[in-house]
Amino acid sequence: MSTNTGDATATLAVNELFGPTFQGEGPNQGRLARFIRLFGCHLTCEWCDTPQTWDRRRHDLTAEQQQLGVADILNWLADSPGGLVVITGGEPLLQQRALEPLLAAINQSDLAAEIEVETSGTIAPSAAVVEAVTRFSVSPKLAHSTLLERQRLRPAALRQFVLSGKAHWKFVVQSMKDLDEVEHLVAQYRLDPVWIMPEGTDSTTVLDRMRLLADPVLARGWNLTSRLHILLWENARAR
Repeated sequence: MSTNTGDATATLAVNELFGPTFQGEGPNQGRLARFIRLFGCHLTCEWCDTPQTWDRRRHDLTAEQQQLGVADILNWLADSPGGLVVITGGEPLLQQRALEPLLAAINQSDLAAEIEVETSGTIAPSAAVVEAVTRFSVSPKLAHSTLLERQRLRPAALRQFVLSGKAHWKFVVQSMKDLDEVEHLVAQYRLDPVWIMPEGTDSTTVLDRMRLLADPVLARGWNLTSRLHILLWENARAR
């Protein structure tokens, strides 16, 4: 992974580029989007739906990554410019220094109407990244991820996302008891707006959990998001 700062020749470790498709989650659900999935993650969530970005037990990680320069990614985006570009992972902010020139180049080239970065909220964004993105979709991990609290919750980083004024908060939930944990975090860090998303990689699980969560989420005044790509294409990659 590159350690360049502001270098347009920087390279990023990329897992896959895909789209046009629809953003499947959160406040932009259903919007036409293209995805840049970066490689690598420092977390090991039990239910992770993109283990190919980090889990060497299940995947050949050498085959799952490619080093791409800013120009390579811009050329790919130029095939269908406009709309929403989503930068996801893995954890994209692990490559923040190389991400900065990519974000600047996308903005300067007019290849996207908006840029959304999906992150676990464990790495504070740099000033350059905050300035360049339209929004962050921040997804702090709950206890059911099986991670230690000190691994999944970094208070200083969460506060930086709050201060950015660009964060939307998306929590992956398995059961109603998880909502109490979300409520505690929302109150502690003053998180807003909040989106609750059912965990699941098949349409039956996603729909069952949405029906279970709908009324409790309404009662708390939060937003509910499905996983549109799962409902449409189950767990197919690059959709």
